[in-house]
Amino acid sequence: MPADTGGSTPSRKTLSRIVLSFALLYLCFPGLQAQKERKADPFRIMFYNAENLFDTFNDTTKDDDEFLPGGVMRWNMARYRKKISSIYKAIVAAGEWSPPAIVAFSEIENRKVLEDLVYGTYLSGFNYGIVHDESPDPRGIDVCLVYRKDIVEVLGYRSMIPDKIAAGEFHSRSVLCVKCRIAGDTLHLLVNHWPSRRGGVLAGADLRGRISWMVRSAADSIDRSCNNHAKIMIMGDFNSGPDDEVILTLTGSAGKSGDGSHVRLVNLADGKAGSPGTYRYQGTWETLDQVIVSEWLMKCGEGLFADKNSFKVFRPSFLLTNDPKYPGQTPFSTYKGYKYQGGFSDHLPVTVDLFSR
Repeated sequence: MPADTGGSTPSRKTLSRIVLSFALLYLCFPGLQAQKERKADPFRIMFYNAENLFDTFNDTTKDDDEFLPGGVMRWNMARYRKKISSIYKAIVAAGEWSPPAIVAFSEIENRKVLEDLVYGTYLSGFNYGIVHDESPDPRGIDVCLVYRKDIVEVLGYRSMIPDKIAAGEFHSRSVLCVKCRIAGDTLHLLVNHWPSRRGGVLAGADLRGRISWMVRSAADSIDRSCNNHAKIMIMGDFNSGPDDEVILTLTGSAGKSGDGSHVRLVNLADGKAGSPGTYRYQGTWETLDQVIVSEWLMKCGEGLFADKNSFKVFRPSFLLTNDPKYPGQTPFSTYKGYKYQGGFSDHLPVTVDLFSR
C-alpha cells in the first residue's frame, strides 16, 4: 500500500511553481529590488565642525599662536595626534558599515591636517581625496571636504566671498562650492562656516546676512544653469538656528522663492532645533550645524534623492560628556575654555543619506 501523504505536503512540481511565481513577481516589480538596494547602499554625507584642528607648526601668515607648543593652549604633537585619531573615530562611527562618501569640515587649519587624517589613519584604506582652499580667516581656519574617489568624482570647485567686499577686507571663512558626480548624477555642494556670534547674537550679523544672500544667489545661478533641476546641498556651521531670520532669508521663507527666478530650498534641520541639537550653550541645545537642499533633490523621479528624515544629528555616547555647570550632557570637546579635556569637538556632526533610483 502506498504511503499516506495526508494531502498536505506540496509536490515537487507545486514547489517549483511557487518559487517561479516569486521570481517573476520580483522581476516584474523592479521597485521592490530598487527599494532593497536603496536601503542597503545609501551615500552618506557628513558635516563636522572639528573645533580648531590645528597642526603644531607656526604659520607666519596666520594668527595661530594659541595652538603652538609654546602657546596658551599648550598644543603639542601628542595632543595633535590624539585629535586626529578622535576625528577619524567619529567619521568611521558615523559611517556605520562604511565611512561616509563625503565628509565636509569647518575649523581645519590647512591641507596638511587633512592629509594626516586621510593618509595617516585607517581612512587611508578608503582612497579619500581632498578639496581644500585657503580662506581669508585671520586665524587660518577653513572649510573643506574629503571624498571617497571610488564613489565620488569631483568635477570642479571654487571659493566665494560676498560681492563688494575686497579680498583684503573680508576676514572670515569663504564658502566652498564643489560640483561632483555620484552614481552618474550631479550634485552641487556649498560648505559654510558663517561668522561667530561671540560677543552676542548681533555680533557678525551683518556679515552673516551678506554671506546668506551670496549663497542664495549662487544656488539660484546653479539652478538656472541646470534648467531649474539642480541638485544642491548647502551645509555647514551657520552660527544661526533654523528659525533665525538669516536662515529663513536663505531658504526663501522670509522672501520670494519658487517663482521661477529662485530655487526652492528646504532646510532638513528645520523643526529639529533644541534637543537634540549640535551645540550646547549655557545648558541649551542649538542646531547651528544644518543641511539645506534644493527641493528637486527631494522630489526628483530619478538619480540621487534625499528625504527630510535622512537628516540626523550623530550623537553617540562617546561624543558626549556630563556638563559640569548645567544639568545634562554636552559635546565632549577638546578644550573647555583654556582647559584641555582631550575630547572630540564642541559640535556634534550631522549626516544626510542620499539614495539613487
